[in-house]
Amino acid sequence: MSSIRPLIPLLLAAGILLGGNGLQGTLIALRGAQEGFAPSTIGLMGTAYFCGFLVGCLAISRMMKAVGHVRAFSALAAIASAGTLLMVLMIDPVVWSAIRFVSGFCFAGLFTIIEAWLNSGASNDSRARVLALYRIIDIGSVTGAQFLIPAIGADGFAIFAVMSIMITLSLVPVSLGDRSNPAPPEDVKLDLARVWRISPLGAIGCIAIGVTNSAFRTLSPVYAEAIGMSVADVVVFVSVGIIGGAIMQYPLGTLSDRWDRRLVLLMTTSCALAAALALALAGGTHPATNFILVFVFGSFAMPLFSLSAAHANDRAGKGEFVQVNAALMLFYSFGAIGGPFTASSVMQLFGPNFLFVFTAVVYAVFIGFILYRMGAREGVPAERRGRFTALLRTSTIFARLAKRGGDRGADRGADKGPAAPPD
Repeated sequence: MSSIRPLIPLLLAAGILLGGNGLQGTLIALRGAQEGFAPSTIGLMGTAYFCGFLVGCLAISRMMKAVGHVRAFSALAAIASAGTLLMVLMIDPVVWSAIRFVSGFCFAGLFTIIEAWLNSGASNDSRARVLALYRIIDIGSVTGAQFLIPAIGADGFAIFAVMSIMITLSLVPVSLGDRSNPAPPEDVKLDLARVWRISPLGAIGCIAIGVTNSAFRTLSPVYAEAIGMSVADVVVFVSVGIIGGAIMQYPLGTLSDRWDRRLVLLMTTSCALAAALALALAGGTHPATNFILVFVFGSFAMPLFSLSAAHANDRAGKGEFVQVNAALMLFYSFGAIGGPFTASSVMQLFGPNFLFVFTAVVYAVFIGFILYRMGAREGVPAERRGRFTALLRTSTIFARLAKRGGDRGADRGADKGPAAPPD
């Protein structure tokens, strides 16, 4: 525990930011719907956020090298906090879209700084515990913060003030709790073509999951409100989907360590597709039915990114864990940019239930690609597969933190010989 104690301020800051970011995503959708914004407009705001997030992932290393961790963190937190307040002062879809772009940029930078700091401060012995704490904080903060919405209300100024306070308070543990200022991490070599050659299935999987998961996180509050749920029910609906994914990550990951990961991907995607179709049919029924179905949906939809990444890493060579996962994060971001706007346009044309019809169609295409790749190549032998690692999609730096965590053998399969042939 003594080795983790110096990192507690950073973990506390991460918890505040993760909660504030999760709260903002749900609130923007709810408040936008209350203000009369069309679903496509709300979807465009989600697209703007992920555009900013992608730019932030690519630009933050230069900022850290120029001014250091603390100053970069302070500047980004101040901008994000000011943007949150500006949203309630200027209720306009164009302004909100611009602010969401800036917010995406800021949060990508803030998470990168925290994870780079944690990576430099965690010893090999404590890394697994730090990772476990970080994942617990992620789920607890994101789901817990959601319930501030029904407690405070989605209308008015107060909830935006609370979000701004949360972002601002993240500066306190960072500024006072750790006087170190580690050297900025070296830029991750981003060779997207190389990672595509390593695992076309992993790359396509991350793009497809970026499309569907970003659409769910951006538009599920719009869907839930449109089918008649109260604000409290909307929050529960969003939260149980996230919780389902957290619960099922490791059971599915353990199964994929034992079986051909492509088979587990196929089964998991098929279950997510079935749950999506069930949700599309259940719209307007009792809230409890929707809660159960979205829990099942989240249980299979949310782990798909980590399963796709694990399959890609099985194909990678020695020392490519960080490079591969950083690239997969960008592939995810490419999909996430297109997901919210495309899904929201479908919702606007055909109704809220078509959020999950759209999701099911994307899964169906992905299933077809999985079957194609399974017929094109043999699976990776069990002795060459590394252990499953659950990956957060907070920054490209997270792969460095996870590399020597609970799965110290992430590159273990590659140590036994040349990389497996592309899938």
